Amino acid sequence: MHIAKSHRRLALTSLRSVAAGAALAASFAPGALALDEVHLQTDWIPSGEHAAYYGAWSKGIFEKHGIDITITRGYGSGDTVTKLANGAFDFGVADFGAVLAARAKLGMPIKTIGMIYTHSPHSLFVLESSGIEDFQDLEGKRIGITPGNSHKLYFPKVAEKAGTDPSKIVWVNTDGATMAPLLIQGKLDAAPFYSIHYYYQNKAAEAAGEKIRVLPFEKVGFAIYAASLVTTDEMIEEKPELVERFLAATYEAFEWARENPEEACTLHTERVPEVAMDDCMGSLAAVNGFIFNAHSDETGLGNFSPERLAFTWAAVKEAQAIETDFDPAEALDTSLVPGE
Repeated sequence: MHIAKSHRRLALTSLRSVAAGAALAASFAPGALALDEVHLQTDWIPSGEHAAYYGAWSKGIFEKHGIDITITRGYGSGDTVTKLANGAFDFGVADFGAVLAARAKLGMPIKTIGMIYTHSPHSLFVLESSGIEDFQDLEGKRIGITPGNSHKLYFPKVAEKAGTDPSKIVWVNTDGATMAPLLIQGKLDAAPFYSIHYYYQNKAAEAAGEKIRVLPFEKVGFAIYAASLVTTDEMIEEKPELVERFLAATYEAFEWARENPEEACTLHTERVPEVAMDDCMGSLAAVNGFIFNAHSDETGLGNFSPERLAFTWAAVKEAQAIETDFDPAEALDTSLVPGE
């Protein structure tokens, strides 16, 4: 991987020289160089967890990197990777597990080009009043679930690490829209959520006189890569300089949003007025912990460790019953991540 990265950097040096010459010529010509039009689709609805993207759009961070960005909401990582592979947009935000599965099972020509979440926000929400304090306390309890939800697929591995007997869990099929209300009403003992959604779900619980406790999968050692930046093989091969600028702009957006959360959320809520300012601030603060942490300090922002990559692939392979002999390194190329 390091050799490939060196070759990529060498090629980009030539590309940058050409780009620099073009920019110099443009400085003496009337008008500016046209921006590259780029369409980014996220993984889900534009809640506060996406404030860095939408805020940076208004702030002009993408434009600074020569990109005229358009951002649209996603409908789940599986939908994002499928549409990306079919050419519906240029870049996407998708769970790395979905990228692995799409590549290993279906041969989709897509790759992760930069990690976002160093570990998964998968967690279970319980009420503090329930007395449930850890995963072992869930034995004999009712956990809500929706069809195909990855929380249930990953739970056997979590239970193994937590010392919980998964056969003693009662899974209750539930509509996703009613999951939180049923938990708050005490009709479910636990419900699967991403921990980054704690703020506004707990706000609803407190309005009913309750408080939510979070049981993160990661706390028992289930640390797998999650949200990532993705694009097609064709984009990487034919427009590596654009990929590098997109990555540079996006990681700059993350840094800017961490340092200026109020400004990021103000700009985000202007574009997405249905998101409340306090919900945005709460979600953005939670998201930052998945992007900036000891693991990203060790690997470098956007990069990965071989050990966590191997564990992620093992978890995804087991959860989705993938029998293909596949090298997970084929599903990612982080050679264009800035600063490496």
